[in-house]
Amino acid sequence: QVQLVESGGGLVQPGGSLRLSCAASGSIRSSYRMGWYRQTPGQQRELVATITSGGNINYADSVKGRFTISRNNAKNTVDLQMNSLKPEDTAVYLCNAQLAIATYWGQGTQVTVSS
Repeated sequence: QVQLVESGGGLVQPGGSLRLSCAASGSIRSSYRMGWYRQTPGQQRELVATITSGGNINYADSVKGRFTISRNNAKNTVDLQMNSLKPEDTAVYLCNAQLAIATYWGQGTQVTVSS
């Protein structure tokens, strides 16, 4: 089992920045692909960014150039630096860990972008 705990969400004005962090514990290994997804009420969960153990990164088109994902394998953490935030970035952000058919989710952290 893998446990994921997110932190760093909150309320920010448009154009502002937030940094989300996810701490993994349990049977986590550096070989897991880590990532961030987001979800709004009535909408499907959507990928924000993922990063493999080797450092290969994938971003959703909507966040390219504004968000940066990073991971620390020694600490079993994955962060998401979010800059130039827009109201449409408002969502619950969830941390994900995946290896083959095993996938784990955190509880999520709310990000609200509003003036």
